[in-house]
Amino acid sequence: MDLLRSGTLAALLMVLPGAAGCQSLFSKARIESPEEAAISKSVKARLAAEKTVNLTSVEVETNSGTVYLSGVVTSLAARERALKLAWEVKGVQTVVNHLEVEK
Repeated sequence: MDLLRSGTLAALLMVLPGAAGCQSLFSKARIESPEEAAISKSVKARLAAEKTVNLTSVEVETNSGTVYLSGVVTSLAARERALKLAWEVKGVQTVVNHLEVEK
């Protein structure tokens, strides 16, 4: 019985570190630098000001000049518009668009 427990414990110890690496890219555990936060704030402001489509639910995170967009939008046009607006913000070097179109 002790051998079974130690074998199970050993297996868990090998699996757990790998599972920790599966943390979401958009985890709130990471804190943006002041510069990154300013970029995210500017992108969010542009998205909120958009009149042709509603982009207020788009989540924005910035890491080293790369802006990550995530969430669900109502159309392909909304997805493309969010991408374009993010690119227009000063300091943005790359935009990764993980937006999904609502079905």
